[in-house]
Amino acid sequence: MTTTVPGISHGASAEDAPSEPSFEELARRVDDAVAALDTLDPSARAVAEELKSAIEAIHRAGLVTIVRRMRADDAARPVLFDLVDDSVVHLLLSLHEIVRPDPMTLANRALEAVRPQLQGHGGDVTLVRLDEGIAFVRLQGACNGCSMSSVTLRNLVEQALVENVPSITGVEVVPNEPEPTLISPDSLFTARPSTEEGWADGGHADDVPDGEIKVVEVASASSARQVSVLLINLDHRLTAYVNECAHEALPLDNAVIDTSNGTLTCPWHGFCYDAASGECLTAPAAQLEQLPLRIDDGRIMIRVGT
Repeated sequence: MTTTVPGISHGASAEDAPSEPSFEELARRVDDAVAALDTLDPSARAVAEELKSAIEAIHRAGLVTIVRRMRADDAARPVLFDLVDDSVVHLLLSLHEIVRPDPMTLANRALEAVRPQLQGHGGDVTLVRLDEGIAFVRLQGACNGCSMSSVTLRNLVEQALVENVPSITGVEVVPNEPEPTLISPDSLFTARPSTEEGWADGGHADDVPDGEIKVVEVASASSARQVSVLLINLDHRLTAYVNECAHEALPLDNAVIDTSNGTLTCPWHGFCYDAASGECLTAPAAQLEQLPLRIDDGRIMIRVGT
């Protein structure tokens, strides 16, 4: 007795079989059908949605049966695992919740759900990696400040991840990647900086130990006035800023530097900055005024005017 399988012509070569539509073509058909649903009146759309739901339920029941029997068969189990590795099959099984998304996917979904709230307060979050149940995240903007509101936003991120991803038991914040210090192009080609060229001597580089700050007074080349400059040594990298908080222009002489997070906190009103770039993490629109800096024979040379 010969069993005939619809769609397969016995005795025909593979070249004679009709070509299967590509994944992109199938996805396009789905998108077109979903768009067409929006044009239906409510009653017709309800019928179409019910038909779609019924067909998906049939497909899921059949797929569940196939997966269960293949997993129970020692010979078929390796084939099943190979199929799951196929991106299209994995997507199909994921859509029917037969294969659960990986923890990274679940974590990113959880963060997407709270991202509008974070962005509404001037913040954002990036998932860096998962390691032994700990989610390492990078916080931007208001989320990485030092105020009570920023703590609330960080707690929101932790709650979203721990409650929605079973494998995550805790969250750790990693430091923001500092942006490179910007130096004016002409300063890179100066043979030896001097005060006549707009450079001022800020003292010896060894006077600013790693992980500390120092305030120096230098003369502006364009006027006789003294300019207060804040020097920061973070990870053996010196950066210079005008010594004024972007909030109310108050001096940062007693600012608190956190080397683990790479942040600088104003002692007056708690505004928090990226110590390497000057970006204000409490109010992203604000910024410390950065000054070109270079080391010449161990001396800190700062360009404060032209």
